[in-house]
Amino acid sequence: MAQQATPVRTARLGRALGPEPTAVSGVVLLLPGGDEVSGRRPSPMMATASVRALGRRLARAGREDGLATHVVHYRYRGWNGSEAHLAHDAAWAVDETVRRYGDVPVCLTGVGMGGRAALHASGHEAVNSAVALAPWLPEEDVAAPPEPVKQLVGRRVLIVHGTNDERTDPELSFRLAARAKKANRDVCRFEVHSDGHGLHQHREEVHALAEDFVMGALFGRALSRPVRDALAAPPPLGLRMPLASGFGRRR
Repeated sequence: MAQQATPVRTARLGRALGPEPTAVSGVVLLLPGGDEVSGRRPSPMMATASVRALGRRLARAGREDGLATHVVHYRYRGWNGSEAHLAHDAAWAVDETVRRYGDVPVCLTGVGMGGRAALHASGHEAVNSAVALAPWLPEEDVAAPPEPVKQLVGRRVLIVHGTNDERTDPELSFRLAARAKKANRDVCRFEVHSDGHGLHQHREEVHALAEDFVMGALFGRALSRPVRDALAAPPPLGLRMPLASGFGRRR
């Protein structure tokens, strides 16, 4: 009996969140979290739960500007070392976005391991910005090359990290931001004091910050004063900017 060929796994874009605009002029690709090592397929609902609420908020905020927002569904749950599966899937998703929508700016927005994927895949010429929320980054190892930052040149970059994160070390995202800032002044990083990995305590403020940044990066909307200050401030000030309680409520 002939053996059946193992089907090739493919990444895919989820349906646009919210009503898709008739004319798309910018795209957010949402990159969920993942595991360091896993050959399993992600569970669709579990994997995307961390980004869907933010995606719906961004879709509402950018509807009049022509924003399309999609969740990226990975082939594998894990990053898997040098295979960097999630980063490759993010890059594929940008290619697919260009195929669907043409020459529009793309913002990669990721959580945890998805934040790492967003930073890695930002070298694609269609990407103009990246948001990394509590990004998972590897421990620094003198025997291994450091996380790349050259691909972030020419992009606007926002990193957000809770100071009490016990799953992804906030000091590692600070060090990466400091290296990136040397090559690209359009990098800022906010610290969410007393919050953990999921950024649940201050989720409203974190989502308001991401909205402010993404609408500015994709559509040229005026950035809030804290974001402008963080981008303009020299290290370490602009990379340890505290996210104020109530951010976004008084605008």
